[in-house]
Amino acid sequence: MSIRTYLQDHPAPLVWAWQLAEKILPRMRPLFERLGMERSSAIVKLPEEIFKGSIFNCQDCAQCILHYNGMTCPMNCPKQLRNGPCGGVRLNGKCEVKPEMDCVWVKGYERSRKTRYAHEFYRLNPPVDWRLDGLASWVTFAMGRDQITTGAENGIRYATEAVRTGRKPAPAAPKEEK
Repeated sequence: MSIRTYLQDHPAPLVWAWQLAEKILPRMRPLFERLGMERSSAIVKLPEEIFKGSIFNCQDCAQCILHYNGMTCPMNCPKQLRNGPCGGVRLNGKCEVKPEMDCVWVKGYERSRKTRYAHEFYRLNPPVDWRLDGLASWVTFAMGRDQITTGAENGIRYATEAVRTGRKPAPAAPKEEK
């Protein structure tokens, strides 16, 4: 078992590190705003890549949702699904695209039960804003840019709400023609 797998399977220190980051990063917002998102990311990127790259195989999406997924990065899914597994996850928990790989969503579910964020596993995550790709997620988090939705807001934040209430997502607004 690799150190990466061990840490993700025993996420208590990772959760502690995230809780610390949740307290420190917002205090850095004024500095990041003064420097700008790109310059701040250039400064923060190397330490973030060393830490998150080695432990989570971070894919630099700049919109980190590790803590919602049991400290398992959904961007490692070959399909880059951010709201649950595809219909092809195998009965043994393996990926349909890469059969030798564990489904990141199966691992995330198992690992989320070991964190204080287990209830967040069912959270509906906004699609990736690819304009932020390559920026430091610590900076986008501090600046409040990491969880901005790009579609119509319908008030449903968790999949369980949609199932429980029977509410359906609002249809997307028609695009204006130029």
